[in-house]
Amino acid sequence: MKKQFNRMRQLANQTVGRAEKTEVLSEDLLQVEKRLELVKQVSHSTHKKLTACLQGQQGVDVDKKSKKLPLTTLAQCMVEGAAVLGDESLLGKMLKLCGETQDKLAQELIMFELTIERDVVEPLNDLSEMEIPNIQKQRKHLAKLVLDMDSARTRYYQSTKSSGLSSNLQPSGAKADHLREEMEEAANRMEICRDQLSADMYSFVAKEIDYASYFQTLIEVQAEYHRKSLELLQSILPQIKAHQESWVEKPCYGKPLEEHLALSGRDIAFPIEACVTMLLECGMQEEGLFRVAPSASKLKKLKASLDCGVLDVQEYSADPHAIAGALKSYLRELPEPLMSYELYNDWIQASNIQDQDRRLQALHSACEKLPAANNNNFKYLIKFLSKLTEHQDVNKMTPGNIAIVLGPNLLWMNNEGNITEMMTTVSLQIVGIIEPIIQHADWFFPGGEKPRGRSAQGCVNSARLPFDGVIRREFPTDCASFALDSTSVERVVSL
Repeated sequence: MKKQFNRMRQLANQTVGRAEKTEVLSEDLLQVEKRLELVKQVSHSTHKKLTACLQGQQGVDVDKKSKKLPLTTLAQCMVEGAAVLGDESLLGKMLKLCGETQDKLAQELIMFELTIERDVVEPLNDLSEMEIPNIQKQRKHLAKLVLDMDSARTRYYQSTKSSGLSSNLQPSGAKADHLREEMEEAANRMEICRDQLSADMYSFVAKEIDYASYFQTLIEVQAEYHRKSLELLQSILPQIKAHQESWVEKPCYGKPLEEHLALSGRDIAFPIEACVTMLLECGMQEEGLFRVAPSASKLKKLKASLDCGVLDVQEYSADPHAIAGALKSYLRELPEPLMSYELYNDWIQASNIQDQDRRLQALHSACEKLPAANNNNFKYLIKFLSKLTEHQDVNKMTPGNIAIVLGPNLLWMNNEGNITEMMTTVSLQIVGIIEPIIQHADWFFPGGEKPRGRSAQGCVNSARLPFDGVIRREFPTDCASFALDSTSVERVVSL
């Protein structure tokens, strides 16, 4: 009863302005919160109008049908939604194009209701009624946890004052210990919820291209089923696809390497370069790097932030295991392994050669066959791993240990067999491939020095996420360590 009374009193104080609730979200995430409501309103409105289009009107002549066709109101809704989101937003551009197209199609439209309901109506409903509300529900839960944390902190400080202690001393005794534990537990629950909410918010921003694709699907379905409007639809589709393809801020996790490099104008994949650069600063002497599992919520948040081009360097510099985990996840989630499916047999055959010199020559030959993009990124990564082994007395990561934990993320079979076969391959062959390449990195990739970490002093530690509709996957140019672009291989790792 006393705990409930204290919570009600804390809430009442915040309501009337006598106490200020702690704000735990950054300015960027507060902007995302506002954006969520706008996208929810636009998505809900678009879904509602699209559903009305599926109902159709019968028994009227062409002129009356055209005037009252629900598709006409849908077109108007889309244009208004585009105005809300702005032309600089991909969703705004897509809504505007689609709205104009619907207006032209209204005279000849024959709706294929089942197809549109499945491919357009339901995803929009999920976005406005499930995905966004779930994030908003988490936001409310976070507000409650913040209230609990503030309430616990207040009770703890009040206990300090009532004990008659000075401000620089802490109360002692069972009650004080209980209050302090309660305060710390409340803060921990709040932090876990905040990380989860932050990851979901960043994921929402990173997936804008997925939400925009609903409207491309609408156009494509109409193009297929409305033969009389085919010419019009074919003229508008290239414009829509051009916006999709030119939108640089596509997620990089799970995407083909060459596609990501082409869109970002890089030589080294953004997650690889960002994680390696940070690990050079803070992780080289961390014991069990790549082997110790990071916090699941922290890893999810880091991956989501990398996916939308935002990186808070200061936050993750204290958690090198999360950085290593994000790098491993990127490599494993590539549609094709960095060492390529095509060369899988070459790698395995090379690892089976007993003579060491011949085995190294065969591995070197396989390296040279890698596509240019794969070769550049593999070379970059191996140079870093070689540098990591220089600290193996401290970090315990020998070339063999690195090969065991990282090898399966660099090479795997196109159609993986059973667990026994896969484990045998990992232990006996992949380790025999990666370990000697790390050991002889300078021979496999001659020229230049190994990676050198640089001081991040003077660096703007957080790459802010702009909400003008353009998210730039880059770091501040005044930061020596993290100004990563297509030529940073020469600046960060002299290969």
